[in-house]
Amino acid sequence: MQTHEISHRFLNYFKSTGHTQVASASLILEDPNLLFVNAGMVQFKPYFLGDVPPPYPRATSVQKCVRTGDIDEVGKTTRHNTFFQMAGNFSFGDYFKADAIKHAWTLITSSQADGGYGLDPDRLWATVYEDDDEALALWQEIAGLPAERIQRRDMVDNYWSMGVPGPSGPCSEIYFDRGPEHGAEGGPVADESRYLEIWNLVFMQHLRGEGHGKTDFPILGELPAKSIDTGMGIERVATLLQGVDNVYETDLVRPVIGKAEEMSGRRYGSGNQVDDVRFRVIADHARSGMMLIADGVTPGNEARGYVLRRLLRRIVRSVRLLGVTEPVLGEFAAVVRDTMSPSYPELATDFPRIESVMRKEEETFLATLASGSKIFDLAAEQIKADGRALLPGDKAFQLHDTYGFPIDLTLEMAAEKGLSVDEDGFRALMAEQRARAKADAASRKTGHGDQSVYRELLAQGPTEFVGYESLSAEATVRGLIRDGQRISGAAEGDIVEVVLDRTPLYAESGGQESDAGTITGLGVELEVLDVQKVARKLWVHQVRVRGGEITEGQHVEANVDPEWRVGARQGHSGTHVVHAALREVLGPTALQSGSYNKPGYLRLDFAWSSALSPETRSEIEEVSNLAVRKDLPVRVVYTDMGGAQELGAVALFGETYDETVRVVEIGGPWSRELCGGTHVEHSSQIGPITLLGESSVGSGSRRLEAYVGMDAMRYLAKERALVQNLAAMLKVPDVEVPGRVEALIERLRTAEKELEKLRAGQLLSSAGTLADKAEDVNGTSLVALQVPDGVGGGDLRSLAVEVRNRLGSRPGVVALFSADGDKVAFVVATTSAARDNGIAAGKLVPSFAAAIEARGGGKPDLAQGGGANAGGIGEAVNALRRALDGS
Repeated sequence: MQTHEISHRFLNYFKSTGHTQVASASLILEDPNLLFVNAGMVQFKPYFLGDVPPPYPRATSVQKCVRTGDIDEVGKTTRHNTFFQMAGNFSFGDYFKADAIKHAWTLITSSQADGGYGLDPDRLWATVYEDDDEALALWQEIAGLPAERIQRRDMVDNYWSMGVPGPSGPCSEIYFDRGPEHGAEGGPVADESRYLEIWNLVFMQHLRGEGHGKTDFPILGELPAKSIDTGMGIERVATLLQGVDNVYETDLVRPVIGKAEEMSGRRYGSGNQVDDVRFRVIADHARSGMMLIADGVTPGNEARGYVLRRLLRRIVRSVRLLGVTEPVLGEFAAVVRDTMSPSYPELATDFPRIESVMRKEEETFLATLASGSKIFDLAAEQIKADGRALLPGDKAFQLHDTYGFPIDLTLEMAAEKGLSVDEDGFRALMAEQRARAKADAASRKTGHGDQSVYRELLAQGPTEFVGYESLSAEATVRGLIRDGQRISGAAEGDIVEVVLDRTPLYAESGGQESDAGTITGLGVELEVLDVQKVARKLWVHQVRVRGGEITEGQHVEANVDPEWRVGARQGHSGTHVVHAALREVLGPTALQSGSYNKPGYLRLDFAWSSALSPETRSEIEEVSNLAVRKDLPVRVVYTDMGGAQELGAVALFGETYDETVRVVEIGGPWSRELCGGTHVEHSSQIGPITLLGESSVGSGSRRLEAYVGMDAMRYLAKERALVQNLAAMLKVPDVEVPGRVEALIERLRTAEKELEKLRAGQLLSSAGTLADKAEDVNGTSLVALQVPDGVGGGDLRSLAVEVRNRLGSRPGVVALFSADGDKVAFVVATTSAARDNGIAAGKLVPSFAAAIEARGGGKPDLAQGGGANAGGIGEAVNALRRALDGS
């Protein structure tokens, strides 16, 4: 049975039993505890926590997941994967243990002809939590499992929580016995390679308290509404139903390995275990990388971007170790697209952008490999010159951490040069880095704060937002909050949170700042400072009490500042226009990856790998303003996600949408985006759009900034005044200012070059004087001194060579130092006669390096570098003198 069919049957079964099918969430959700979605229940956490009332009593989904904690173990075993699909069924206070067990057993044991998976009941085992007698009895009653095929396990294995205070409970796992050829008898407690876990049923019935780890927390009591959260591993079931040994041999993974075999000429499973690891790394990471890029992640040096970069670079590294040197990521991307797009069509529709991101990262990494190889070669030469044969662990770590140079390649290249690597030292430094990262992540892990005060208010119903139709609304104060606690009233000068039953004030979301405005009532006036959504349903207004006293239950009028709203509408509609213009000029792959807008200003981040030329920026600005001039109609359409996709509406990366979505059109199909922001009614109301600039915000991501409306006019007026002032100073017409400025700059550069020549000539003219000052140290003429401050490395080198030439045929060493603040530049040169006596410039550097905190080296005839302690130059000269004297 193909993997897509396994997913299809799961969803069909649970839909037939009254579950609402919910689409997979993005791998990127706003959760402080997660880098990526790593379980099927993540998108349902607000329902389990009680932050938001569930819109349905039971649900089912096939969720895409990424877990990256064991990246380094991927490939070494067949059990570790970073990307996987988790099928699940969920009950929010509806059914509980009996029905959860019944549904799971029915689906996996029903015949394939009846829509099930047809697994042999006699090969199925179950585990239960150590004191969960109820679950054990239900397995016997419902499934007919004999007692010997139900095993009890402790809290580490069979108790679940989110890792933070909140819902928790015992779980029950279903295992399939793959047979004696896969391991020892005795059930899951004996061998989890033979007994493969395929499904975990979590019985969410307890409330856990503060604590750490899987066991160190108290159980505070029973939940008022017991729920169900299950997860069935799609890839694991595919392994069983396709009769293969592991997930790497299933229909969605093996084709990637096949492409790697085709490119390398080597064979997976031929007995070369090292090669097999590389094949598995390629197959796993290609899928994970594709799915992350599809959800808006771009390679970078932090957080999600760093994880993606590691995944893609591990593919390139593995392929190189298989003997392939040409670019490969585009080839693997095409295979993943072809195999995975039946379940994830965005991999096909967005393929040009995804492939572009992967190819750009590969180009960057190949360049990194080239530069890393040079660093390695220099280190290897120095190690050999010093008579050693071990590359230090800190050097291997520097290559890995600073240059992204994989340790496997370091080991391979070291072996080629007859060197070994201090792997223990390297791994110790890696462990320290992981420990720091883990501690940092733990310090940032905020868990879930006390949301009970908002839950109480949300239980009264969501806030009614009327801001699309009106700038004012009569309302009732539903709640007042300060420091997370309900209060009955607030007086002048207080800053509190106000929850109304209805409001016209836009809450910050979708990149748009919240509205400014006021809330007034009998004898009271509140200034609105900020508006935020809680659980996407409750509008929370942060206010300052300007006068009077506000109390719960009071009738008030909420008003949006009309000037603010005009500017806000211009800013948000302007963002849509610039986005559409960007895609018109650059193509459909230039998709927005983030935005921010406020009255008069917009900022738009988009996926693109190179800087835009001035001509391209001008074209984007012109297309944007043409759209404004055309007075395009703006229309809002409410539909479901399927209808939005049929319209071709653009959904933004990482955003979460409700079942009913709002599509904003500007000029019909020219600009169609899912958006909850406030907008103009015709594009002409945006006013002029002026691009301020374009910049990089990370690898593969660029940023455009612009002013709109009156702010654009004011900006242009300032620019005009600046040009007019320059024209007056230069005494030329406005149109001649650029040419005149260019001419002045050229004259300045010419003058600077002439001055540089004069200064260099004066410096070199002192060579004879310096040579005459040479002192005899143990038969060697030494010129060691500090030259005037600010002399750069190039000039210092030229002077040292000239002084050396003036020493003639005698043994001589020239060491010149120049300070620039705390920094030091130095050059050491030796004559031929000195080198004949065994004196090498490169070997003299260590004698004085500590004095000036130096780094650098070179060849026997010439060495140069820099230091960080100019105050140590005198000691460096003395140290060099002692080295020559042999003392």
